Amino acid sequence: MREIVGQRIILTGASEGIGRALALVLAARRARLVLAARDASRLESLARECRVAGGEAIAVPTDVANAQDCEWLVGESMKAFGGIDIVIHNAGITMWSRFDAVADLEIFERLLEVNYLAPVRLTALTLPHLKTSKGLIVAVASLAGLTGVPERSGYAASKHALIGFFDSLRIELQGSGVDVSVVAPDFVVTEIHKRAIGPDGQPLGESPMVQKKIMTADECARGIVRAIEKRQRLLLMSTRGKLGWFLKFLAPRLLDRIAAKAIRERH
Repeated sequence: MREIVGQRIILTGASEGIGRALALVLAARRARLVLAARDASRLESLARECRVAGGEAIAVPTDVANAQDCEWLVGESMKAFGGIDIVIHNAGITMWSRFDAVADLEIFERLLEVNYLAPVRLTALTLPHLKTSKGLIVAVASLAGLTGVPERSGYAASKHALIGFFDSLRIELQGSGVDVSVVAPDFVVTEIHKRAIGPDGQPLGESPMVQKKIMTADECARGIVRAIEKRQRLLLMSTRGKLGWFLKFLAPRLLDRIAAKAIRERH
């Protein structure tokens, strides 16, 4: 078990949802936070809240899909705190559409750029610093990165790529002192669902989920922080997720039916 106190943490996708909740939980444990997201005003407001909660925090407006922004993010992190102990790859976008209804496959390129290539790029920039600190990489993925999910094929593909990369990297880093944790939440109540890309390539504008039946961002954040403290290899955040992981190998056809039912019922 490693204490969060004083840990120098880069957190992407920090301005809302799981990222915002994570920032506040980590700040309460007196972490030193570098908050990254595109919305500068939200970031600054969150940084102030984190300082009130007991942590140190700076806001670094960042588009993770932009290579120069990522370089600047790492530079500002080093300037502020002199090192990096933990990188939490949380920024992401999602989609809701049957594949045969997608009007433009550019949607898939956008999903891969943000959900997969951006974490790879930021990992390349931060890994030398993490080797120095014997730090931790946290990839906030999804159950959709472990099993197939209808109407979310592009999102699932990007999260499968993310998990495949970090599972491979974990093996390469054996003996380096750097650990890799993969987090696979079930559905979580956040604004990401309202901005989910529809079949026409535009945001849906409203959540397709029955929100009262899914996990809150705060519940998710607290689970992730416990996994960080234990440097847990894989965190499955729901009973359905754990069951699905086993059914994938033992009864895959049953899992397909369960996944289809969950999407029909939107929870």
